[in-house]
Amino acid sequence: MESTRQKKVARLIQKELANYFLRQGKTLYGGAFVTVTTVRISQDLSHARVYLSLFKADDPKALLNQITEGKKEIRRQLGEMVRKQLRIVPDFDFYLDDSLDYFENIERLLKDKE
Repeated sequence: MESTRQKKVARLIQKELANYFLRQGKTLYGGAFVTVTTVRISQDLSHARVYLSLFKADDPKALLNQITEGKKEIRRQLGEMVRKQLRIVPDFDFYLDDSLDYFENIERLLKDKE
């Protein structure tokens, strides 16, 4: 169960990462639309699991690899944005959020059954 502090830090990171991807996404990722869907943070606030939805991407896995390779720069930029709120910026692991694909698959299966 997440503490109140974990939830607040996760929300802050999600908001600031969303702003970063909104500003930098078009130039860095070839016009792909990157959305931060969920952030889960460890109890000691040193590690965050960031789930991303990638829209208008030719190859989502390649784009996720590109984002993962640039995570050092993303962490540095995020550190500049939240330096007054957080002492330590957590390390990130990026994951592809496939919940929308799962939802569409369930919906398609239900329509086929009718």
